[in-house]
Amino acid sequence: MVSLLRKMIVAFALFAVVFVAAAPAAAAAPPATAPLSTEAILKWINGYRHRPDPDRLPLIVRALSEMQAFKDSETCGAYVGFIAGVLGANPARAAALVSEMMPIAPADHWVLVRALAYSGLPNWKNLLAAFADRMPERRAMIDRYLDGKLPTLDQIVYQPVKPGMFDKIKVALKIGDSDKKEVALEPSPELIDVLWGYYLATGAYKPIGQIIKFLPLADDKESVDNLTTGSAAKFTLASNAVRDLNLLAMLKWSVKSQPKETAKVLNEVIETAEDVDTAHMRKQSLAAIDELKQKGPNSKRDLTSISQIGQGALSMGCIVAAATGQIELGLPCVIGGAAYSAGMQYMTH
Repeated sequence: MVSLLRKMIVAFALFAVVFVAAAPAAAAAPPATAPLSTEAILKWINGYRHRPDPDRLPLIVRALSEMQAFKDSETCGAYVGFIAGVLGANPARAAALVSEMMPIAPADHWVLVRALAYSGLPNWKNLLAAFADRMPERRAMIDRYLDGKLPTLDQIVYQPVKPGMFDKIKVALKIGDSDKKEVALEPSPELIDVLWGYYLATGAYKPIGQIIKFLPLADDKESVDNLTTGSAAKFTLASNAVRDLNLLAMLKWSVKSQPKETAKVLNEVIETAEDVDTAHMRKQSLAAIDELKQKGPNSKRDLTSISQIGQGALSMGCIVAAATGQIELGLPCVIGGAAYSAGMQYMTH
């Protein structure tokens, strides 16, 4: 079964857009007059934290929109996080940057809305309200953020609370306020992509610290979703720390202040990065996910057919390519909508 899952994930990863990390010295912005290719954009994003150039961001965002990079919200989390990070790091210029990014396809304005909400700017709500009239197609989304009905990156639930028997009875009988849900971001590979994008824009510890908090999920024996997310956090931290020595130093500094269960997994990440042995970690993660799918009677999903297994693998989003070792330092991956659809069709037929 492990072999089947591995073949399916590798097959899907072949559709991913792969790039090799650029050294900081080679991370200069693409010339304004040169056509912007996906490779050039990814190299620029990958080196941005070493040589910040926020004035170039609107050009990059407009080019990505033309490439339809924002077509599928599940596969462009890293871009959203990157834009949010640049805005958050440039509070005095945020309004001007958003204004210059406005001439993109109206359908893509959701990216700007979410990036502002995720930016961490103290006045992000004021900025969002100020730009609302220029994004009428996203007015409903804007209003939900302004009303607190959609979560920001400060509202992440790192370890979802499992409902007890009484909670399940309340839901079944519709007793009390059991239908009310807390506004929060739940663990997911897409969210990990967002946090990696924020890190690439800032080089800051905060998004790394948020990813670290997902690590205990790598030992979850009850939920395939949680185990997959925890494994993605574990693998991407290790694989990126192999080449990003500043990141590795952050992980070593952080481990001393982590809870016991987090420190245990984080030490495994650090050891793997130091030994450059991510292949072994990848195999262990795939085996653990497959075992839970087969033997876990309390698993969140009942994955019994080939098509369901394919969908489960695809739920890893952009982390799929990283989990197969296709990606080096930088964005876990960036997959276009067409590639995603092709991967789904390949796996479920």
